[in-house]
Amino acid sequence: MSERDAFDRILASLHEATLDDTRWPATSHLIDDVLCAKGNSLVFGAGRPGDDAVQIFYAGFFYRGERRREWERWYFNNYYAVDERVERIRRLPDSQLAATTDLYTDSELKTSPAFNEALLRGHTQNGLNVRLDGPGGTRIVWVVNDPVDGDGWSSAQVECAQRLLPHIRQYVSVRQVLAGAGALETSLAALLETTGPGVIQLDWRGRIVAASDGARKRLRIGNVLCDTGGFLRARFPADDAVLQRLLARALPPFGRQACGGSMALSRPATRTPMELHVSPVGKREASLCAWPVAALVLVADAGGRETVIEPDLLAAHLGLTRAEARVAVMLAQGRTVRDIAESTVREISTIRTHVQRIFRKQGITRQTDLVRLVLSISSARGPRR
Repeated sequence: MSERDAFDRILASLHEATLDDTRWPATSHLIDDVLCAKGNSLVFGAGRPGDDAVQIFYAGFFYRGERRREWERWYFNNYYAVDERVERIRRLPDSQLAATTDLYTDSELKTSPAFNEALLRGHTQNGLNVRLDGPGGTRIVWVVNDPVDGDGWSSAQVECAQRLLPHIRQYVSVRQVLAGAGALETSLAALLETTGPGVIQLDWRGRIVAASDGARKRLRIGNVLCDTGGFLRARFPADDAVLQRLLARALPPFGRQACGGSMALSRPATRTPMELHVSPVGKREASLCAWPVAALVLVADAGGRETVIEPDLLAAHLGLTRAEARVAVMLAQGRTVRDIAESTVREISTIRTHVQRIFRKQGITRQTDLVRLVLSISSARGPRR
């Protein structure tokens, strides 16, 4: 198998894993094979502006397609808090690969328990580490374990790992958007019923096959995205040029590997842009019938994760309905009533009613008081693993 074919197999597997998390171990195994590595790990989380603390939302350590949960528990329970490498990875420039040994001082290479015990057991002492910026402040760390042959990394291996970085970022970005909508394990048909991001499905020609209610509303308003003769276009020419390039990569001619991608869309009269994520869907096999859905387009608000704290937990603490709790979370993130109405595809009057009920239940009259209340509950939970 040629290097290009092997790389394309990884991309195809990544696209499948985007909509089906059970596919990630197989993707991880392919990465091990192509890079000739003893496994790889993916960790991502988020932190508030100006706060160095990071909440970890996911951490998966894999070897040959098998998740090593016992090693994850052992590392986080005993070494994560004292691993000198962690803080230095956070300070790496985005997308810059760094050898593990470069993340410790000469003294630490001899004395660090994390390096000499945890990384030795985890086959990561000679690995590659990288930090990637994700959407809404998401922080992604990808670690490739030691090379199989023990002779160090060849330039071809490093180059291949570097080429994978935007696709790893895209995988996490789309998974985060789906997680914010509570739609991680949702079928293509059921995705159209989500009330979070706008969902648009395209066929192999780029024509709009179906759209969620939220997406239809955005297309009908037409101030950011529009439906032009059945094809998806952006309102502003500069944005549309980028969008069409993304769609062309996601829907290439037969025989070429599809690629996902993301962009920010200008939005008039608001301070935040809109995020758009394009993800190829399914295997484009030769067939008498064209693949019905060839690409998925997710449209979501930029500027932060959909929630800082789960609405259900906030509802339990404050005696709110889930709808009220979700509005409270977004107010705490600094969003306006108009922003919330647009992102949830609700009328402004409905959001204002929710706000009035929240204030009445909590005995407060100012949004600043509500923000303090929500953030105090979020802080009391501590970091998540």
